[in-house]
Amino acid sequence: MSRNSAKKNQPPAESQLVDLYEHPGHLLRRAQQISVSMFHDEIEGVVTPVQYAILRMLSNHPGIDQVTLSGLVAIDTSTGATVCARLEEKGLLVREVIPHNRRQRALRITAAGEQLLEQLIPGLQRLRKRILEPLDEGEKEQFMYLLDKLVHINNPQSRAPLAKLKDGQGEEE
Repeated sequence: MSRNSAKKNQPPAESQLVDLYEHPGHLLRRAQQISVSMFHDEIEGVVTPVQYAILRMLSNHPGIDQVTLSGLVAIDTSTGATVCARLEEKGLLVREVIPHNRRQRALRITAAGEQLLEQLIPGLQRLRKRILEPLDEGEKEQFMYLLDKLVHINNPQSRAPLAKLKDGQGEEE
């Protein structure tokens, strides 16, 4: 057997990762930077991406507590409390003491918060189109499928993993 045919049967050598753009984490960080920049372009600074996520989740699950809400948005509880306080100051949500557990707060989106979510829909639709624009239809579907798979399989590795609802309904879609 010649040296060349022996090399053909061996797996390719693992990359030394000297090119920063071979690192999936770096590419994901760059994609996040780009996504946030586009979000601010389309939403015009009305809310941040995390504030939007909190409001959207709260609209879908009114009355949940701050800890559960933070888990559903996959942020740490101290950040969740800070974001909720800011949204409360803006009049977009209300926090109420839970009678049977005075240390927790039940959250409800206000009418102004619901109205804001409705007003954001066109900008969010433009945002989604802009982010996925470089891909053809099949690539868009594949990208979203693979990104969802990557996030869900690696969820336990997160410092703020996505949580499930307490009533067993499963993770928010």
